[in-house]
Amino acid sequence: MEKADVIRWEESLLDALDQIEEGGTFRIFVNLHGFTALNLDAHKYFRNIVPLTLADYGWKVGYLAMFAQESSKLVVTTKRDIRCLAAVHCHQDETKIEKYESLYSSPNERFFTDPGMAEAWIRSIA
Repeated sequence: MEKADVIRWEESLLDALDQIEEGGTFRIFVNLHGFTALNLDAHKYFRNIVPLTLADYGWKVGYLAMFAQESSKLVVTTKRDIRCLAAVHCHQDETKIEKYESLYSSPNERFFTDPGMAEAWIRSIA
């Protein structure tokens, strides 16, 4: 994906979140299976979208623990009093996902390489 593609993806994510009623809750399936940035600019832009967006909904992504100093400055709020209750992340990079799952998973956040398993898990969270 080029940066323009990433920006369109970000806009669609924000549009979906804008449709949640004030005071509502949501679970999110961040399905990046197959995602590959075509250049460093697209990658740099993309890597901030999920953590910064979810921070607006009361959620701190687990893998931010890798960047303790930077992530300690992250402001977690609740935009329109909407809260994220659970997140599942899916990507094809087995080495990365196994590491994230072993180090950063929690009862409400998991990491998968299989989109079907990721979807089944997020749907099982109440």
